[in-house]
Amino acid sequence: MDIIRLIFSILIPPLGVFLQVGIGFHFWLNILLTILGYFPGLIHAVYIIFTRD
Repeated sequence: MDIIRLIFSILIPPLGVFLQVGIGFHFWLNILLTILGYFPGLIHAVYIIFTRD
């Protein structure tokens, strides 16, 4: 399942975070980071996917 989340995170970073943690602090933080720039949102999404169970 992590591979599917990773693919969604590459395409749309907030979607990958949403699939991992739902709507919460990290989801909104990722939307803000993605608005500020694609790469900060992508890095945060990959970090959340690989550190959260």
